Amino acid sequence: MSFVQGTPPAQWRRSARCGASNACVEVARLDDGAISVRDAEDVTARLAFGRGEWREFVGRAKDGRFDGR
Repeated sequence: MSFVQGTPPAQWRRSARCGASNACVEVARLDDGAISVRDAEDVTARLAFGRGEWREFVGRAKDGRFDGR
């Protein structure tokens, strides 16, 4: 994971579960295949994950590892 500088990706997506709220994150695929993540309320702060890092994060999220239980 790293902080991203420079030109943002063209296609940001957010979960349909966000609804009309801006209290969510947005993701975009970068030209090199990495995934960039940003806060919808503060679009200047972005992180980038390599493909493997992103797959690992999503897998852990699906397993409930970040549910705070």
